[in-house]
Amino acid sequence: MDEFDIKLLRALQEDGRLTNNELAERIGLSASQCSRRRAALEESGVIESYHAVLSAEAVGLNVLVFIQVGLATQSPDSGQAFVKLINSIDEVQEAFSLTGDADFLVKMVVPDLKTLSRILNEVLLPHRSVAHVHSYVVLDRVKQTTQLPLRYLYEARRTKGVRPRDSTRRRRAHGLA
Repeated sequence: MDEFDIKLLRALQEDGRLTNNELAERIGLSASQCSRRRAALEESGVIESYHAVLSAEAVGLNVLVFIQVGLATQSPDSGQAFVKLINSIDEVQEAFSLTGDADFLVKMVVPDLKTLSRILNEVLLPHRSVAHVHSYVVLDRVKQTTQLPLRYLYEARRTKGVRPRDSTRRRRAHGLA
């Protein structure tokens, strides 16, 4: 990954709706070069997807909550059953397996506290895999971003002494393009 790839990623993180021509103009490449680079980044999985970010409040989802979950047992079956449960709850935005006192951290968005209570008391707590939950209602979101810090790509290039990107012809000759 070279400086142009990093510039392309930064521009797309800022505005995923950029046309190929707009993107090429921003990063200083021709439209065809930009298109090839974008396709390569998509194919390699660096760019995972494009989507619209909706306002939760605008669609009536006014309560953001984080829930720490402790499993009933530390068995693979218990963990798999919990993951299956979480994947069936539309209000769950993200879930993470953790080290420490909690086994999972779940991020959920709901319209109101009554709905949160129903999910906790009728869905999570009665489930065979769940021993206990601790919920934390967000009072105010102080930062939100989906942009990853790309400065580490620059630092990795400097510390590894990365050469400038090979020409497409040389990469093809080596089976890399």
